[in-house]
Amino acid sequence: MFKRSSLLIRDIILKNLREQGLETPLLQKRLIDSWSEVMGQLIASYTDDLYIRNQTLFVKLKNPALRSELSLQRQEIVRRLNSHVGSQVIADVRFH
Repeated sequence: MFKRSSLLIRDIILKNLREQGLETPLLQKRLIDSWSEVMGQLIASYTDDLYIRNQTLFVKLKNPALRSELSLQRQEIVRRLNSHVGSQVIADVRFH
């Protein structure tokens, strides 16, 4: 009798994504999609655009007062978003 090595489907898929260079874009998409869930519907309603470049999340906001308030909480926002995704996807967030 021989011993089979068993792998979880999740591990196989992640390994395949990593080999094809698709893991990071997938995590970035998940992080952007989670913005309204993590920040709440009120803040999401003032958000125009989100994109990630060089591990920085850029957020375009409609309200200057909200922009100032969220700028003071940048590190906490980064921590919450990365925690929600389960990986270190962004290192900073910038509001404009």
